[in-house]
Amino acid sequence: MRLVVKYGGPSISSVKDIQTIAKNIRLLSKKNEVTVVCSAVHGITDDLLEISDLIRNEDKSKAEQVVSKVINKHKQLATKTIKKPNLQKKLLSKLDQDFSELLALIDGIVLLGEVTSRSMDYLSSFGERLSMKLISAAINDIGKKSVPLTGKEVGIVTDSVFGESKPLMDTTRLRVLKTIETLFSKNIVPVVGGFTGADQHGHITTFGRGGSDYSATIIGSCIKADEIWLMSNVDGLMTADPKIVKNAKVLKEVSFVEAIEMALFGAKQIHPRTFEPLLSQKIPMKIRNSFNMDNQGTLVTISPSSSFKNTVKCVSNVQHNGLIDIRGGSMIGTPGTAAKIFATLANSGINVMMISQNPSESSITIVVKNSDLDKAVNVLEMDLLGKIIKKLEVTTDVAIIALIGSGMRGTVGVASKVFGTIEKKGINVSMITQGSSELNLAFVVKNSDTNKAVKALHDTFQLAKIN
Repeated sequence: MRLVVKYGGPSISSVKDIQTIAKNIRLLSKKNEVTVVCSAVHGITDDLLEISDLIRNEDKSKAEQVVSKVINKHKQLATKTIKKPNLQKKLLSKLDQDFSELLALIDGIVLLGEVTSRSMDYLSSFGERLSMKLISAAINDIGKKSVPLTGKEVGIVTDSVFGESKPLMDTTRLRVLKTIETLFSKNIVPVVGGFTGADQHGHITTFGRGGSDYSATIIGSCIKADEIWLMSNVDGLMTADPKIVKNAKVLKEVSFVEAIEMALFGAKQIHPRTFEPLLSQKIPMKIRNSFNMDNQGTLVTISPSSSFKNTVKCVSNVQHNGLIDIRGGSMIGTPGTAAKIFATLANSGINVMMISQNPSESSITIVVKNSDLDKAVNVLEMDLLGKIIKKLEVTTDVAIIALIGSGMRGTVGVASKVFGTIEKKGINVSMITQGSSELNLAFVVKNSDTNKAVKALHDTFQLAKIN
């Protein structure tokens, strides 16, 4: 088989983890053509983001301390992981070049006195640039040929939207296929740093947090992979957050559309755009635990077998949001009102997570992240209050509860079962939405009621007995 195997940060935390990855890849590559995609070493992306915040706050000495921590961690991993002296020396030399470049970049940002989106992408790309060299060296160290490649080097070409770039797939497909086919013909395992590409001018771009998943599916699509495996520290997609529901189960099989909904509603292990490159080619994906290879994880396909078409497959939750109720008599029957509201928010970079409008058109209710709440209220008041908006009512600290499952489509009584359960628990619902696809039923409750609601619904739909 032709496989793309992506390792997330939690799978790359220690010397043992890196050596385990190398052994697994050597074993897999005996009978398969394998491309590895890796995230940064666990915690390193957070360190790089902290460096940017410290530079913004003009705290250069603290920023240098964090850089030293990043450098020392990778040097220790290199010296303890790689046993062959010549390979270790070569790896340390390559890492030193990256460290010098990182320090020069930080000096440049400090001199400029600002962190731009472009320099932020350049800075945050170093996590993957360092980890791919460690993993590739570890594979070489146990006798299997491997080369490390950045997203730019493998051939991923993107637009110039720094921080949230999108691939230019026609160009990317040609370049990636040529690069990887050449390596496969020489029996070499490519190890690609995820999360990054480069625009048409060669500037480094990133796909946003969790973007290594997206890198894996872009590459898988380009090389027509048979399967893509996302490896992390979880066994797969779950029926609920196991921190809330102790008897939550791993879902053996879900559809792409269900997995997309789960990603949007709190399945932290998937980047929401991960599935885009796979849909047209129908490449199956597995979400697996790199520490538990005996578990087959969750299989994500275009159409799961009928035995896995449960009415509800999971109860997701997204906590720490704010609800804004927007009211105004002049909104009734006025074309373009909603467009003005959402354009105002979009122009300020605010993502609206959930929308509800009553039939009278006198109010629109939206949910945004808590971190965006003050900004959203301010911009709506400044631009629209007294014009099309007469009143804003704000509720802080709310959670979105979402029930997901393609089996809900056309099934009578799902909503009554949901809200009957919620009523019995004495939980107040502030807002409800359900799309015409009936794939997702979502509602808003107080943050403090999240656990109670999720547990109750998990029990009502007997999700502990799924599969």
